[in-house]
Amino acid sequence: MGTYLTPIITRTRIGLRGLAGKVLAVDALNSIYQFLALIRGPRGEPLRRSDGKITSHLVGLAFRYSRLAIDYSCRFIFVFDGPPHPLKRRELEKRREMRKKAEEEFYRLISLGQYEKAFSKAVVAVTVDDWIIESSKRLIALMGWPVIEAPHDAEAQAAHIVSRGDAWAVATLDWDALLYNAPRLVRYVTITGTEWLPSKQRARRLEPELVEMSVVLEKLGISRRQLVEVAILVGTDYNEGVRGVGPKKALKLIRTYGSIERLPESIKKSIPDYEDVLNIFMKPVVYETYRLEFREPDYEGLEHFLVDENEFSEERVKTLLERLRRAWGKQLQAHLDMF
Repeated sequence: MGTYLTPIITRTRIGLRGLAGKVLAVDALNSIYQFLALIRGPRGEPLRRSDGKITSHLVGLAFRYSRLAIDYSCRFIFVFDGPPHPLKRRELEKRREMRKKAEEEFYRLISLGQYEKAFSKAVVAVTVDDWIIESSKRLIALMGWPVIEAPHDAEAQAAHIVSRGDAWAVATLDWDALLYNAPRLVRYVTITGTEWLPSKQRARRLEPELVEMSVVLEKLGISRRQLVEVAILVGTDYNEGVRGVGPKKALKLIRTYGSIERLPESIKKSIPDYEDVLNIFMKPVVYETYRLEFREPDYEGLEHFLVDENEFSEERVKTLLERLRRAWGKQLQAHLDMF
């Protein structure tokens, strides 16, 4: 879920062409949740194979990223969350409760034939299990892209990868990558260009947005540490935040007082563990060494995995394989042209 900073963050629309030729460090679960929420059948339920295993995420991963690879020469590093930090477990438990309630309401509405209302609940009710994680990793590896599991938070590891120059930007919808000091992040990396708004029962048009840490800090007139402190006041995955304090008010407080430490005690008492949370973002636990190998897709393995194991249409998979062959050929040609 991440921290809500949208009203104070400067973004630049760059469109899909702005991603051309770039390597993106993808917050894998962030993408997977999108696919599970949005790729559904006519009754609002996720796509499944005959034994009941969900396949919506595989459809999304296969066709979105192959299109980006062939149409815009993008490459991807998929970063998965590791075991949650102890402070994050409370937030994860809250999310589980929210999803459980949303799932119950989803099936109640389905039984009543209220499919549009049910769909709005489906976005919240998404649950990721071991099958979804492991099948996603297997698909990504077969497509030839690196898979990295972070020590804790995927966005921290992805931000580190970008900081080292191994990727151009973190691809995620959440703002936490900025708090982890990502030089750049891109939001709305999507082919369809729409996002469903459950509260308004409509879709809105989207296009990729670039967020640059240097621009954000300059516009806000604060340091990275102060940006993290603004987030702590609002609330993060690791703390509740201060009741009644949103991004704009938090920014005003930090600008006025300089830091959380100097805030009035009446505010500070609401965030007793702020130093622990500050340390998580300022000194994130990441792997300094990791292996990045972009390989030619395993075309035969992909066909077997998607068609034979997960019951994809043979025709659609042939289209996917052709895209990947062409994308790999373009990458090889670009590499040869460099020499």
